[in-house]
Amino acid sequence: MKNIILSGVRPSGRPHIGNYFGAMRQFVEMQNEHKSADKFFMVADMHTLDANKGEAMRQASLDIILDYLAIGIDPKNSTLFIQSAVPAHSELAMIFSYLMTVPYLMRGHLYKDAEAKGKEVLAGTFLYPVLMAADILLYGTTHVPVGIDNKQHVEIARDVVRKFNHEYGEYFVEPKEILIADAQLVPGIDGKKMSKSYGNTIPLFSTREEIQKLVMSIVTDSGSDVPTHVYNIHKLIKTEAELAPLYELHKGKYKALKEALIDDLDAFIKPLRERREKLAKNMKVILKVVEKGNKQANKVALKRIKEIKKLCGLSA
Repeated sequence: MKNIILSGVRPSGRPHIGNYFGAMRQFVEMQNEHKSADKFFMVADMHTLDANKGEAMRQASLDIILDYLAIGIDPKNSTLFIQSAVPAHSELAMIFSYLMTVPYLMRGHLYKDAEAKGKEVLAGTFLYPVLMAADILLYGTTHVPVGIDNKQHVEIARDVVRKFNHEYGEYFVEPKEILIADAQLVPGIDGKKMSKSYGNTIPLFSTREEIQKLVMSIVTDSGSDVPTHVYNIHKLIKTEAELAPLYELHKGKYKALKEALIDDLDAFIKPLRERREKLAKNMKVILKVVEKGNKQANKVALKRIKEIKKLCGLSA
């Protein structure tokens, strides 16, 4: 059976190094390691309707395409597309909504988090796992590179496969999540998980000035020779063997270690930043990449949704 890889990013703001090391880096690695696999990397704009509106949403979606290209995703080898440009995602989500119960969906992380914070829960937030399952299964996906926060959505997709296949016959395969064990919970500048909602991120395409300001603000513990939060970010881009002599030489010297992290982060980010800036100067090329990717995704999705609707007894 041919491997089919799918994942995506929500256009909810500037990506940060947590997004990169937690998931996006895997997109590039899997693209390069699995030449014969079909690869789909989407912009999950429908999952972001609570955050972006109108023209801001369209621009944010194009920004994610730029980000994909800047980190090394090749549109000749992978399909880059925008979720809302493929209507079959919504159709399949509606079909799946009749396989999933309210108590089951109440286990969803986003719903539980919103409820715990006393927020009014949007229906879209509650049904987020249903649409996510449709995203994954629409293309016959076998592998999903994700950050640990989205592992539950792949598990839910597998449950949907079992329910659908039981009701309508064997059609879907159970997808597997692909995780990077040593880089899932990327720490932010305050030591908590790096997250836009916490305001503790280091943007993936930061300027050196931004990097310097953010690194110098990293919370440190004066009771230790090694500033833990600095070190935990540093080891994302250098091996522990490479860092050992540096941290031994500057034991207890937090400013020197932060300056070393600034240099190393800038060296890592600079080529990505420059590539993105260059790509952004020719938006016609970006729009052509999107147009091509949307067509490719729709071609696969239309064939699959017709087969699925036929199994369900719906008009195809």
